[in-house]
Amino acid sequence: MTESEVKLCAQEQMKIDSKYLKGDILQELNDDKPDISDYSYELLKFHGSYFAFDRDSATERKKAGLEKRFEFMIRLRVPAGLMTAKQYLAMDDVCERYSNKTLRITTRQAIQFHVILKENFQACIADINKSLLSTRSACGDVTRNITTSPAPFKNAKFTKLREDALAIAEFVKPHSSAYDELWNGKKESNREGDNVEPLYGQTYLPRKFKIGLVVPEDNSIDVFTHDLGIVHLYDGDELIGHNILVGGGMGMSHEGKLKWHEKKTYPRLADPLAFVAPDDLINAVEAVIKLQRDFGDRTNRKHARLKYLVQEKGLDWIRKTFDEYFAKTKPSTPAQDPQKMEEFKIPSHMGWHEQGDGKLFLGVPVPSGRICDYDVEHEAKYNTGKNKHHANARYRTGLREVIKEYGMDVVLTPTEEIILCDIDPADKETIAKKLQSYGIVLAEDHTPAQLTFMACVALPTCAKALAESERVQFHILDAFQAVLDKYAVGREEISLRVTGCPNGCARPYVGDIGLVGRMPGHYTLFVGGDFAGTRLSTRVFDKLPQDDFSTAIEPMIARWAKERQDGEGFGDFAHRIGVKNLAQTAIDQLSEQHKWAEWAD
Repeated sequence: MTESEVKLCAQEQMKIDSKYLKGDILQELNDDKPDISDYSYELLKFHGSYFAFDRDSATERKKAGLEKRFEFMIRLRVPAGLMTAKQYLAMDDVCERYSNKTLRITTRQAIQFHVILKENFQACIADINKSLLSTRSACGDVTRNITTSPAPFKNAKFTKLREDALAIAEFVKPHSSAYDELWNGKKESNREGDNVEPLYGQTYLPRKFKIGLVVPEDNSIDVFTHDLGIVHLYDGDELIGHNILVGGGMGMSHEGKLKWHEKKTYPRLADPLAFVAPDDLINAVEAVIKLQRDFGDRTNRKHARLKYLVQEKGLDWIRKTFDEYFAKTKPSTPAQDPQKMEEFKIPSHMGWHEQGDGKLFLGVPVPSGRICDYDVEHEAKYNTGKNKHHANARYRTGLREVIKEYGMDVVLTPTEEIILCDIDPADKETIAKKLQSYGIVLAEDHTPAQLTFMACVALPTCAKALAESERVQFHILDAFQAVLDKYAVGREEISLRVTGCPNGCARPYVGDIGLVGRMPGHYTLFVGGDFAGTRLSTRVFDKLPQDDFSTAIEPMIARWAKERQDGEGFGDFAHRIGVKNLAQTAIDQLSEQHKWAEWAD
C-alpha cells in the first residue's frame, strides 16, 4: 500500500484542517449550544481541556428528557510540579470561582479543575494565564507535562533535574500562536509552512508523549512508564551523562478473554536505548520525538504510542533510526550504548526533610490528590466522609491559609501529594499544628500503605471510567489496611494503585498491587510488580467485585507475611515464588465460594 493509500484516522485530518490548533473553538464556546463539536473537542485537548458530562446525573436526566450536564476539565501545565506561593493561591481562587471548589493534583505533577461550565471556560483559562501558569499542551497529541523528582533538595543533583526538566518543557512547547490568540487576545502571528511547528509539524504527534527525568535513587515518577525516560548518571558528584529509555506506557484496553500475550494493547516498560553526553540532552529529546513523529502509527490511535513502535520494530531498528536523527541535531558526542544503572528506589517525600540550605520542606499527604474541604456537601458527592481520619478535614482551607501566611512555594508530586518548601526550622512546630488544626492528617499519622496509595479521578467526571476509583479510595484502602494489620505487616512498605479504567493514569501496572476498573463495581487485579517501579505486574483475577478485593488479597498477604525473606517487598516476593503460584494460594481457598477466583489467563 502506498503512502497516499493509507487511511489516516479522523483526528489527523482535524489537525491538518485546524490552522495549527485554532479551528472554530471560540465560535463554539460563544454559541448558544450546550455542547461542542467533535472537531473542537479534539482541538481543545491541545489547549489543556477535555469536554465531558456529569455521569452521575446522565441516566436520570435522559429519562426526564433533559440534556446531559455538560462540563469541561481544565488541566494545568506545571513543569516539574513547581509553583510559587502566589501561583498556588491564584489557583485556589480559580477553583473557587469556576470549578467544583477543589484542586486535583495529578500523577504528572499538575493540577486539574473539574466541572467547568461552558460559560466560564474562557475566563478560567484567562485567570490561569494571568498567574504565569498555562494550560498549553497539557493534553493532546504533544509532549505532556514534564515530570521529575519533586524533592526540593538544594544540591547539585536535584537542582540539575529541575533545570533540565524546565529546559525540556520549554523546548517541546508548541510554537503555534493559536493559544495566545484564543486565550490571551494576541493577534495571529504564525508564519506559513513548517516553520510554525519545527518540532512537531502541522499534524503534531500521533498520540500523547510523556517525558520524565530521574536519578536512580529517586524514581518517584516511575521513569520506565514514560515514552521517553531520562536517567541522570553520576560519577561521584560529576554528571557524566544521561541514559535514554524509550517505549514505556501504561494504557491498554480490556480485550475480552484473550490471553495476555495475545492482546493488541498492553502496558510496557521502557528499554534503555542509548547514553548521551551531558550537553546533548535536548538533542536526544529532539531525536526521539521526531522518530515518533515520523514513524508512529497515524491510522489507529490505539496503536499510536511509541511503545508499539519499539515493541514491533525492535530495539536495533529504533537505535539505528535514533542515531540518524540524533546526528542531524549536531550533538557534541555520538550516542553510546546505555550505561549500567544503580538500583532504582522510591523514597518518601512526605513529612519533614532538610532541604540542604538550612531550610526544611514538609510533604503533606493529600488523599488521592483531591485538595478539598471534606464537608457535608463533599461527602454526599464523593462518598468519602465515612473515613474517620478525613471526615472533617479542611485540606483546601488549611493549605491556603498556611501558604498565604508563610509565603512558601510548593511542589506537586507525581504521587498526588504536595510539598511545602523553604520553611524556617523555627516555624516547624507552629506550621504542623496549624495544619492539624484544620484536620489535615500529616505523614506521621499515616501507615506506609496510606502514604503510597494512588487513585485516578474516574467517576463522575472522567468519560473513560468503567468503575469507581477516587470515590471509593477509603473503602478499598481501609479494608486493605485491615488485612495488612491482621498479619502484622501493616507498617511495611507496600503500594496499592487503583484506576477506574485500563488507561492506567495512576500507573497500576507497576508497583506491588494494581486494581483496574473492568465494569461497574468490578476490577481486574494485578500483582507482582515491584515497589521501585521497574517491573510490570501480572494479571491475576478478572471481574473482581470491589467488596471482595480484601478477600482476594488476604491469602496472598498471609503467605507473604509468613514466607518472605528479610526486607522482601510483596511484589518482590510474588515475583520470586511466582505470581501464578501465589495466586493459586488464593484460588485454592476461595474458588468454591467466589466465581471470580480463577486464574485470569
